[in-house]
Amino acid sequence: MVQPFNSQDSETTGVRQIVTEEPTQTQGKLHIDPKVSELVLTKFIQNEVQKAGFSRAVLGLSGGIDSALSCCLAVTALGAENVLALRLPYRDSSPESVTHAGLLIDSLGIASETVDITDMVEPLFTASPGITAHRKGNVMARMRMTVIYDRSVAWNGLVIGTSNKTELLLGYGTIFGDLASAINPIGDLYKGQVRQLSQAMGVPEAILNKAPSADLIPGQTDEDDFGFSYQQADSLLYKMVDERYSREELIRSGFEAELVDKISGMVRRSQYKRALPVIPKISDRTVSHDFRYLRDWGT
Repeated sequence: MVQPFNSQDSETTGVRQIVTEEPTQTQGKLHIDPKVSELVLTKFIQNEVQKAGFSRAVLGLSGGIDSALSCCLAVTALGAENVLALRLPYRDSSPESVTHAGLLIDSLGIASETVDITDMVEPLFTASPGITAHRKGNVMARMRMTVIYDRSVAWNGLVIGTSNKTELLLGYGTIFGDLASAINPIGDLYKGQVRQLSQAMGVPEAILNKAPSADLIPGQTDEDDFGFSYQQADSLLYKMVDERYSREELIRSGFEAELVDKISGMVRRSQYKRALPVIPKISDRTVSHDFRYLRDWGT
């Protein structure tokens, strides 16, 4: 179970003063200034794309709010002429996902391509007797990223990530699939913060109002998979990660023990998804241990 680092103890009591509150009250602490956030994230995209030696960007556009926001930020940072959006449906994908992605493409005036991945993944499904829906979802997510990286070469654009902070902490994504990217502008925004910034940047209402879904399995929604809401997850994760509350402190602050254990367990089990492959240290300067700064040199 994850045990976040405790903040400094109170000088007067030696114990941190925990204020009992409803978990939803934490939502106020998650409020962001949309104008400041947009400025920071667009400058981030400009700087990182340029340092990598690119001027263009490529991303998958699912029809959901996360990829919509990443796309809006990329367009603001680089210009509509420098962003390529890919719609990558599977046979059983919701038709409205393609439609909603189209709404954003039209409103932003960006280049786009639709590539149906059905014929790419079906041979593997056929060759894998007993393949589960979960395994199929992973295959589809990785095939979509294969197409995105292929088009990044053809378009000469850097791949932009679309995973928010809540998903990253919960491990809700496919490693080397939808979690893959060169840079991820929304990776430090909780799901509710993604919604705040998306509203401010004019993401279409149809996208803002739909239930979040990976759209890998018909009828699937993120919150059904979790067994809890994004609002609950954001509130708990903010205290656990940003404010470094321990398990006991989280429970005393108003969260149910079962929810605390479930979410902290998801964070702990998915750590490998958030890290580069572990490399044993043999030489004087080992990649990821010592040699970390080439990215900041530029090209």
